[in-house]
Amino acid sequence: MLVRSLLMLAVMAFTAHPTMAQHYQSDFPPEEFRARWQKVFERIGESAVAVVQGMPQTDGFILPRQFNTLYYLSGIETPGAYMLLDGRTKQVTLYLPPRDERLERAEGRVLSADDAELVRQLTGVDDVKPVDAMAANWPSGTVPPSNRREGTPPVALYAELSPAEGAGQSRGELISAELARVNDFWDAGVSRQRRFVELLRARHPRVEVRDLNAILDELRSIKSVREIALIRRASQLAGLGLMEAIRSTEPGVAEYQLDAAARYVFLVNDARLEAYRSITASGTENINNMHYFRNSATLKDGDLVLMDYAPDYRYYVSDIGRVWPVNGTYAPWQRELLQFVLEYHKTVLARVRPGVTPAQVMEEARKAMEPVFARTTFSKPIYEQAARRLVDTGGGVFSHTVGMAVHDVGSYRDGLKPGQVFSVDPQLRVPEENLYLRYEDTVVVTEDGVENFTDFLPMELDDIEKLVREEGIVQKVPPTPHVDQAPPLIP
Repeated sequence: MLVRSLLMLAVMAFTAHPTMAQHYQSDFPPEEFRARWQKVFERIGESAVAVVQGMPQTDGFILPRQFNTLYYLSGIETPGAYMLLDGRTKQVTLYLPPRDERLERAEGRVLSADDAELVRQLTGVDDVKPVDAMAANWPSGTVPPSNRREGTPPVALYAELSPAEGAGQSRGELISAELARVNDFWDAGVSRQRRFVELLRARHPRVEVRDLNAILDELRSIKSVREIALIRRASQLAGLGLMEAIRSTEPGVAEYQLDAAARYVFLVNDARLEAYRSITASGTENINNMHYFRNSATLKDGDLVLMDYAPDYRYYVSDIGRVWPVNGTYAPWQRELLQFVLEYHKTVLARVRPGVTPAQVMEEARKAMEPVFARTTFSKPIYEQAARRLVDTGGGVFSHTVGMAVHDVGSYRDGLKPGQVFSVDPQLRVPEENLYLRYEDTVVVTEDGVENFTDFLPMELDDIEKLVREEGIVQKVPPTPHVDQAPPLIP
């Protein structure tokens, strides 16, 4: 099994879409961007303008990952870019920094204002100008247009009022972090987007600034065929990485070694970034932290491991999680509770389809779980109570949307539609024993049902146990000296 596992990884690495030599994306054609712009124009109206600010130049040796909004609308990764969508003329203009040969010598080529013709071909925009051309019009109090009709000033200026998501970021967490900075007496700093809005209002006092996020959130909530393909690929890598972590599990292994096993699979398959920091938690206390991040504990015989981890693959992500035994065998109480969570997970998943609301699905699942309760013998009253709570409340089973961010924008609460992607994540809690258990998969609503992107990942408890007993990459790679065996840091 080990040989087959390593061969699979090698094949995956070889057949994965190769790292591109060019300095621009090729996952989305101009037609897809034009379709997105048209939807923006329909929503902002014929008298408004929308402006989008991209990520700034990185301030360190950090992989420059574009903000999700600008990438969604253009596929442009260049730091310091801006985009203007003029509802009056239906013209789209990209503003890019000039070519920086010094930076190119250090970091390589990026698309610049000097590549105007290539950028037009790649994105379909009407015009490409240097950022200075955009800035030159700000003092006059007019919005820089693309061939703006004379005498038709915009009645509204749409911009992002919420912080933009970058690598490993989601809006909820960004807003919380911004609030903490604002309340810090010695910081009081706001997000780049909020500062941008402040400047827009100051320089256009007679133009109403409106929220562009609400419009884009609605558009991003329905994924295109190409977007779904990228999420599917991210999910495949997430599942393969998690399986390698399961294989590498045994008493004495560190949580960070399981993290490394999964990340290896991501990296050799061209996923350069993480969707979010790894949650690799062993033992009751660590697992109960939900978003545990230290990953420093040593696995102990008899404990469980909960792993929740996925890559960022070409700006699209996934979100999956499993719980397995360190020694390869679930204890009776562990099997009892996890089997029930699994039954509920499958019951909900079987009822996801377009045209229904999450509340309807949960009510259908609640009724369908009664036979499961009837045939289940719970070893403790508190376990049955926890199971009842899970089914009655859903236990977070409809957790959050997934897409360019792990906690993506958009909502599906009013009714499920084809192209909506979210995690199915029932979570069972037994507060009396500090227990927290879950099963998580990322799925997409199809025309007639649902696709589970990670249906190849073992779900049944017996299959997970078998996988733990295989040898993983952590055991295959010769160990390096432990830090305790290394020379002391101070002589």
